[in-house]
Amino acid sequence: MCANYIPVTRLDRLLAYFGVAHNRDEPTHDLFPGGLAPFIRLGPAGEGDAPSELRRVVSDGVFRFIPDFVAKVEWARRTYNARSETVDTKPTYRDAWAAGQRCIIPAEAIYEPNYESGKPVRWCISLASGAPMGIAGIYTTHTNAEGEVEFAMSMLTVNADDHEFMKRFHAPEHEKRMVVILRPDEFDGWLTCPVAEAKERYCKQYVGPLDGVPAPLPTRPKSASTAAASTAARKPPPASTTSDLF
Repeated sequence: MCANYIPVTRLDRLLAYFGVAHNRDEPTHDLFPGGLAPFIRLGPAGEGDAPSELRRVVSDGVFRFIPDFVAKVEWARRTYNARSETVDTKPTYRDAWAAGQRCIIPAEAIYEPNYESGKPVRWCISLASGAPMGIAGIYTTHTNAEGEVEFAMSMLTVNADDHEFMKRFHAPEHEKRMVVILRPDEFDGWLTCPVAEAKERYCKQYVGPLDGVPAPLPTRPKSASTAAASTAARKPPPASTTSDLF
């Protein structure tokens, strides 16, 4: 799973590594579920091109498939990752998957918890080459209270129990998961291939070199009431609700 990452927000890196031109340039920053970040999808070609032609376009999307304005329930807040094994059958994702609404989520790095010290320590994980990651995702659209259409997205994950590097992360008693990292030569194939072929061809463990370093979140003092509320918010929803929906 990945609940926190650094999106690619610099114009030069989006253009150089993903071939898309965004409408603004922003400094890099950490992003959490519910935040807004660039993602890449197929969209109509530019003016003067054939109407039926599609190309890579960059849009901003909410990092969570079900935003707050759609459903303010605990399970919805956990829809920032989609299991590739069930993305085609779970009610939350199956319609978008069937429609071929696949995307690429550009990330400078992702964060995962490492428990090797006996307690969770946030680690920053990136490609050893220094290039950004192109993470396979799925996207949808929602209409907000103002009548505006907004995009929302989720990163696809696969089992990582036997991955040499990523098996070091997440709690010891939990299944190890990792996001699906695409190679640059897979970007167009992931966006354009038939739905029936997408999982088998692309939803696999990344085998290239990865780097990781401890990157703990800064600690903030909490009042007793704030700490209690925070603890309550971290409690998982009932297992049946979670597994049935996503």
